[in-house]
Amino acid sequence: MFIGEVIGTVVATRKTDNMQGLTLRLVRRLTTDNMPTDVYAVAVDVVGASEGERVLVSAGSPARQTPQTDARPVDALILAIVDNWQVQQRLVYSRLQEAGS
Repeated sequence: MFIGEVIGTVVATRKTDNMQGLTLRLVRRLTTDNMPTDVYAVAVDVVGASEGERVLVSAGSPARQTPQTDARPVDALILAIVDNWQVQQRLVYSRLQEAGS
């Protein structure tokens, strides 16, 4: 798993039948200090994340272990919207503080 930032939406009007109805988001991986990296993933969004939100992404075979993604060719899944995280007892990110900025 990794923490990322939703930076966009991927629209594909023609796709396999078993991918119909799934929302695809472009997610940029973040460091533990909330800094962007040059690593990106297209992830299926089952939680309704919006652009700019920090999300928890599951990658690989665990991404196919939800009712929405079972037996589908999914390699990355947004499974949670992050409220906050801490590193060594230091608050690195808070969704509430960012919303108030």
